[in-house]
Formats: sequence, C-alpha cells, structure tokens
Amino acid sequence: MTTNVQAAFVLRGRNPDVLTCIANLSNDEVFTPPEFTNRILDGVAAAWAADHRGANLWADKRVKFLDPFTKSGVFLREITRRLNEGLAAEIPDLQERVSHILTKQVFGIGITRLTSLLARRSVYCSKHATGKHSVAQGFTSDAGNIWYERVEHTWIGGKCVYCGASQTALDRGADFETHAYAFIHTDNVKARMTELFGAKMQFDVIIGNPPYQLTDGGYGTSAAPIYQLFVEQAKKLEPRYLSMIIPARWFSGGKGLDEFRESMLADSRLRSIDDFLSASDVFPGVGLKGGVCYFLWNRDHPGTCRVSTHFKDWPISTATRPLLEQGADVFIRFNDGLSILKKVIAEENRKDGSLALTEARRFDRLVSSLRPFGLRTFFRGNKRKRKGDVVVYQNGGTGYIARDEVPTGNHLIDAWKIYVGRAAPGTGNRDTYPHRIISTPFVGEPGSICSETYLCIGPFKSKDEAESALSYLSCRLTRLLILLHKPSQDTTRRVYTFVPVQDWSRQWTDRDLYAKYQISASEIEFIEKIIRPMDLSAEPDVEFDEAAEDE
Repeated sequence: MTTNVQAAFVLRGRNPDVLTCIANLSNDEVFTPPEFTNRILDGVAAAWAADHRGANLWADKRVKFLDPFTKSGVFLREITRRLNEGLAAEIPDLQERVSHILTKQVFGIGITRLTSLLARRSVYCSKHATGKHSVAQGFTSDAGNIWYERVEHTWIGGKCVYCGASQTALDRGADFETHAYAFIHTDNVKARMTELFGAKMQFDVIIGNPPYQLTDGGYGTSAAPIYQLFVEQAKKLEPRYLSMIIPARWFSGGKGLDEFRESMLADSRLRSIDDFLSASDVFPGVGLKGGVCYFLWNRDHPGTCRVSTHFKDWPISTATRPLLEQGADVFIRFNDGLSILKKVIAEENRKDGSLALTEARRFDRLVSSLRPFGLRTFFRGNKRKRKGDVVVYQNGGTGYIARDEVPTGNHLIDAWKIYVGRAAPGTGNRDTYPHRIISTPFVGEPGSICSETYLCIGPFKSKDEAESALSYLSCRLTRLLILLHKPSQDTTRRVYTFVPVQDWSRQWTDRDLYAKYQISASEIEFIEKIIRPMDLSAEPDVEFDEAAEDE
C-alpha cells in the first residue's frame, strides 16, 4: 500500500469507528466520543466564521491547534480530517497536504505513555511518527507533534506544589504512572511549549477533555479536582479560542473550585456554555455526578454568554445572559430556574434585582455547618441507653452518648430541630430527573443529636414549628431553590442560600408556594419535571459520600 493511498484511507470516514469502541481509563480520564468531538469542533468553526467574515477555519493552513491532554487522539484526528478536506484546493497533493497539517498545524501532549501511543496511532497511523506506516513525512522524532515524557511531581509537605496530589497516593516508583501532567507542572507554560515543540508556539485553538481529579490523600476515596488547572494554564497561552469539556460542579464552586468559579464567572470572554445535566448523555456508561459542560472562550470578542441546557430528549433550553447575576455567588444552572428564583427573591422584599436574600429572610441561618455536634460519620454511640444519655442519629441507625461527652452544639440538644442527610440519596452513578435533591428529612426531638451523616436545622420553638419547616422542605419549589445552588450530591449549609424562611405557624404545600410567588403554569411544569415528590412518611434515606466536598 502506498503512503498516499494509506493517508486517504486513514483520513476518510469509516464505520464502525474504532474510537467509539475503546473502554474508558476511569471516570476521571474518559475518552471523548467522535460524534461529540465534532459537535465541539463545529462550535469553534462557527465562532471563527463569525469573527472572520464567514471564513472557513479548516481552509486556513496557518492555524495551529493544541490538545494539551490527548488520550485517544480523537480531537487531533478529527481536526486533521477537517483540515485535509478544507485545504484540498490550496494544497492539491494529498501527501504534501497531510504532511503540512501534521507537522505545522496539529499538536498534542499525551497524559500517559499509553495514551500518547494511542493518539499517535489515531493521527499518524503509527505509534512512531517516523515509522514506515506513518502517513506523515518530515518528522525527525518518533513522537512527532504528540509529545510525552514522564514527569515527576514536586513534593513539599506531602503534596505536589503544582497539582496538590498526595505523595502517599502517587509517589509509587518507576513502574507506575505519576499522573504528573506536563501541561500543569510548570511555572511558565509558554516556556514549556517551546521546550516541548522546539519553537515559540502561538496556538490559535486549544481544545480537549482534561483529566478531572486526583486522589488527595483524604479519608476513603477523597479526590480533589484538577481540571481547573488545565483551563487556567490554557488561558495563559492566550489562544484565540479555548474549548474544553469539564465537570459542571464548578458552577457552584466547592472543594478547590471557588477561585476558579469566581474567575470564570467574571470572564466576559466565556461566550458559550453547553450544559449536560447527565454525564452519561455525553460519555455513555460513565458515572459522574453533577453532569458535564463544554465551553467556548473567545479571546478577542468578549460579550454575554449563550447558555444551553441539555438532558436526554427534553427540548434544549437556550438563553443569552450574564454568567453572574447580581447578588448571586454561583452560576444559575437552569434558564427556567433563574426566572423562578427572581420571582421568589422579589417577593421577599428585594425589588432591586439582586438575588441576595436579606439577612432576616435567609433559611440557611437555621442550617448547621458540617458535624453539628462534633461527631464524625464513623462515630458509633453505645447500643444501650444509660441514665443521662442522649440519642445519636448516626450512619446506619441510632445510638447513645452521655450528654457531657457531646463535643459541641449543646444549645441544640434540648431544642426541636430537623435532621437531613448531608448527602442526597443516590441513583447509582447517574443523574436522573426528576429526583428529590435532598434525603428525606425528619423531626429531631429534644434530647437528640446527630453525627456528621446529617445536618441539623433549627432550633425551633415547638414541635409544630419543626413540622411546619419539615412540610416546607418537602415542597418541590423549596427543593428547586436548593438545586440552583447545589453542585453535587453533597448538601452543605450553603446550598440553602436561595431558600427564604417562611411563617412556621402553618403547614406548607406547593400550591401555597406557587400562589405566594406567582409561579406560572409553564414554570410549574418545569419544576415538576425536575423535582420528584417527597413522601415524608417514608423511612429516612441517607448516604454519606466520604469524598464529598467540605464546606
């Protein structure tokens, strides 16, 4: 087979596509399906055309592309395929055209040795760019423009200074991958690009799907996000366009993400966000709580952001709006939810357009911090009650502890309160709608406390007041307001930020709340599509995720 014929075979579409058949490395390092890759590339091409008087991105032989965390090589392969078609008129000779694209326009950094070989095989048809089966000519190194070399972490105090990885977890010797990704383990990313590719590099488009998290040495399966580090490094390279697929948890911040959230929401160059409520709609078979999104960042054309929400066969909801609403500290994920939230806040005596509740109207003041009585989730009380003991609601049931052994929260012991699981009930590794948002809450009697498995809400003056608040938490509208500030399965105090207090002298229903806040029929339809009814007579159901984010 001649090289030209081989190049033609590789670069034309095939069915089935081998890259649709590869198993993912893990839930944190997932392969991007070719179909979804092309959807993202379509968005970049559309932005290029809008900014360049309709010009075709794929017909420009000067444009440089970088995937700084390539795995299967699907982004580089599909970019190459599009350039091969777009440059056919300007560079008619197939071999010359392919070699120009692969040596001058398409660049990648492998995240592991295995993925670098896989990416080269996808793009060059050979694990060696200089190999006899490679479709490229002109390379002098086996790596070509898809670089990989082992990089070590820089340990100080048991943590990597660049990514925060745990030395205990990842300092495992030469036989194991370090997961010290070259793109983020550097103080000067521009100099690193020159070092890797041998020349001063100015990339027009940076695109891809970065690793999502690394173990941080915490209890159980605790892990810290790292995808934000890749976004921040890519911005430092000042590409014209930046597009990445990342978990959607950053919308509300959380563990290691608060500064990133603030910078993203304040960045007017973030021009579009496509939000997928269920990660399995993007990555079939992958469990990733909180969904995923991909964004387009446009260096030279700032403005408002187009926000599109996707979920299975629901109609796509799209709106162009500010990323950070006045008075909000998070991105409001649902376009329809934003209009409902504005109605609620306006009724609560905030007519200035701000989404911040006044201090006196904030329900979150009643919600405890983590470990309201100072007891960890693995605490187990005594099985038998002794004189003077209080009841402990703990993971797996109840126990008993002497009153004077309760570390903190003593002012709540003899009050009426509500207990609600810190982690919402799960649906395996899938985000499904409608769902309940929080675990089933229940009234806590005087003389009771709880472990870290629960949050404590209160105090209330009487059982009737506690039961009023309990009815309020069971309402769909209340739980929608929680969802709007809830980035994950974890339900800490701050997810109640948008929830107002009510009159605790009565029972509450959704009909009452819909009337109070003048919720329209279409808004009610949205709420009831998102939020599942809650049966307060059911047994409390709680989970505790040891990897959940601290407040």
